[in-house]
Amino acid sequence: MFADRADAGQQLAAKLGHLRGEPVVVLGLPRGGVPVAFQVARALGAPLDVIVVRKLGVPFQPELAMGAVGEDGVRVINWEIVRLAEVPEKELAAIGAREQAQVEARAARYRARQARLPLGGRVAVVVDDGIATGSTARAACQIARAHGAARVVLAVPVAPPGWEAGFSGEADELVCVDIPPWFEAIGQFYGDFSQVSDEEVIACLERAAAPAQASTAPAGDPPAAGEEVQPSAGVVRLAGYLTVPEQAAGIVVFAHGSGSSRHSPRNRYVASIFNAAGLGTLLFDLLTPEEERDRANVFDIELLAGRLIQVTRWLATQPRAAHTAVGYFGASTGAAAALWAAAEPDSDVAAVVSRGGRPDLARPRLAAVAAPTLLIVGGHDEVVLDLNRRAQAELRCESRLAVVPGATHLFEEPGALDAAAALARDWFISHFPHNSDPGT
Repeated sequence: MFADRADAGQQLAAKLGHLRGEPVVVLGLPRGGVPVAFQVARALGAPLDVIVVRKLGVPFQPELAMGAVGEDGVRVINWEIVRLAEVPEKELAAIGAREQAQVEARAARYRARQARLPLGGRVAVVVDDGIATGSTARAACQIARAHGAARVVLAVPVAPPGWEAGFSGEADELVCVDIPPWFEAIGQFYGDFSQVSDEEVIACLERAAAPAQASTAPAGDPPAAGEEVQPSAGVVRLAGYLTVPEQAAGIVVFAHGSGSSRHSPRNRYVASIFNAAGLGTLLFDLLTPEEERDRANVFDIELLAGRLIQVTRWLATQPRAAHTAVGYFGASTGAAAALWAAAEPDSDVAAVVSRGGRPDLARPRLAAVAAPTLLIVGGHDEVVLDLNRRAQAELRCESRLAVVPGATHLFEEPGALDAAAALARDWFISHFPHNSDPGT
């Protein structure tokens, strides 16, 4: 049916012409789905990214999927196969943990040179080289939806009869080149179905980005004035992205929540709003990839705060940022780290903003925070809202609790993240010294 994955991608693209001109982001499933997705992205004139997912294979028959795991902790389990294969819950958990580690490692490698593309308000076209059980594709659709895609389209070259039933509610549109009545494995429909390497995936991403990097940069990406940096925290080198507009009123340092990174689409979107208002931003990973594998580190607030303090000191040595006011913007556990760091006796941070944060995790240090602090919480995030109310009662600095009506923990509802970003932007602008001069 298909000579190879490039041929499959070209045939699939022909069925997706109705999407040309729409705000599309094409998302390939590594590894095999990426060469297919590359052809689709090129035909539609759309940016290409990946959604990293891993199949959970039955122990004695690994090619049979009993589920899948993906980025952001998404987990899809086919309990019928688990039951029929008599896989113990403990073994299922162990397989899931192992594959999740592979997801994180692979995602870090693929995004070493290209940040994750924001999906908010866009059409996410999820592409694989075929559907077998559909577990990985379902996980990918869920991830795209969780990252704010306005519409999810699942597109594949080949799938078995009745495949549509497995995606009810997962995708808004299903597209397939052919559904053969006899289906045993995806590879039987390809002349060349050789394994795709990580290097080929990275090459596809780079080739897709290079020709139109300036013209197709999606909303939410830091502007071109930004640069990749490697902040130092003692002997540790971290990965970050620094953007400093001309005559910046101050620089906001982001402290990401558990399981997030400098590639967080929500924080990148917020950063773009800050940049447009003349605020600088530094998004960086609080932990190295090796440290992230130990989940205890993700919740070690004192460790995270220490990193934030050290990176703030590093920032002060950078020519573009010297003598510029600094603020902290934290989400989830990152908010606790920001408050912990701001409580240091020698801290001169000008302002702190917490978005959906856990300030209660910094409770031993709350009374020592001197920086004006804004706590932003979704009105429907009831547990976190209560924790923020209690934390505010322990703050001795200027503080405000702002509730975004109708918003849940991730501010995924239409307009919710924009409202939170505007609140944060105004807080920083009003509390940064007006005589800051990054050029002195």
